[in-house]
Amino acid sequence: MRKTVLALSAAALALGGAGVALADHHGGKRGPMAADTDNDGIITLAEAKAHGAERFERMDVNDDGAINAEDRAARRAARFEAADADGDGELTAEEMTAAREARMAERAERRATRQAQRFERLDTDNSGGLSEAELEAAKEARMERRGETRRGKRGGKRHHAMRMLRQADADGDKSVTRAEFDAAIEARFARVDTDSSGTITAEEREAARAAMKERMKDRRGKWRERSGEPAT
Repeated sequence: MRKTVLALSAAALALGGAGVALADHHGGKRGPMAADTDNDGIITLAEAKAHGAERFERMDVNDDGAINAEDRAARRAARFEAADADGDGELTAEEMTAAREARMAERAERRATRQAQRFERLDTDNSGGLSEAELEAAKEARMERRGETRRGKRGGKRHHAMRMLRQADADGDKSVTRAEFDAAIEARFARVDTDSSGTITAEEREAARAAMKERMKDRRGKWRERSGEPAT
């Protein structure tokens, strides 16, 4: 059987790569609310730090206590090893196809799980079906999320996650230690916890979201001013 010899970087690209992401979700909850483990609608600092610890451990692939390029390389190597079924250090076309099909099956399973979780969230009266009012509420929420994505997430989730990691890298050595990661979580929590109560309520989350929109609007205005683009 003819072998197709691939460099590790090329194989990683073909297998889908391995980006680092801070965005996460538990039990169908995404973003900050994924940390709300007791489902009371309020996020405590302990919950935020515990959730952050789980995320750090997943990203610290080589368990060296830091998130950096070595972890991304380790993840790529692991994916290559998983695809290299006969362990000869090379990938055949058949192995590439098998890896792609396995990846597609995993995605389909995750998608089915998310759809079930999404249905459960939309079915607010737990009737087992979605009413016209529930569908309309879902549509409005979806449109709002898409609008926020267009306005504030240029480059997508991966760009956003990498920017967050760069901000956490306090000493600028392109490696985020657990201490730096925890410090970034605590600083972000403190910014949102405006009454310093040690908890973040729905009202504080909404205020933080509104403040972020204003900052983005201000940045866009300054960018247009510098570029000479007329204001809209």
